[in-house]
Amino acid sequence: MQAAGGEAKLTANWIMGELAAALNRNNLGIGQCPISAGRLAGLIRRIRDKTITGKAGKEVFDALWESAQDADTIIESRGLRQVTDAGEIAAMVAEVVAANPTQAKQYRNSTGDKRAKLIGYFVGHVMKKSRGKANPQQVNDLLRSLLEK
Repeated sequence: MQAAGGEAKLTANWIMGELAAALNRNNLGIGQCPISAGRLAGLIRRIRDKTITGKAGKEVFDALWESAQDADTIIESRGLRQVTDAGEIAAMVAEVVAANPTQAKQYRNSTGDKRAKLIGYFVGHVMKKSRGKANPQQVNDLLRSLLEK
């Protein structure tokens, strides 16, 4: 746990979730696990520091299982690094909003659940545009800021 940056809950979730499932699928005991504690900790650190999303983490986990590479090498070689550049995300957000003027108007004229569904609509389009790599919190914040102008 300390190797993973002290993230007890996140570490436990990965051990009890992905790791346990992979061991079961392959009929292996923990002592036969092809992923060392240090390599798993490397993956957890990259999720925690938001280098990658949890979804990308699953792809990295699968690659860790199949190879001897570390998480950072897999992330770089597969281009999985999360987009956190505010300018790059803002450009994608602006493009998606401009391409959907009807939904933008509906957002501005709505409240509550309808507004939440519309923000989800926009987030989905930005995430698709970024191939799932944009930081979701930044996307949400920038969308709200742009749509509430």
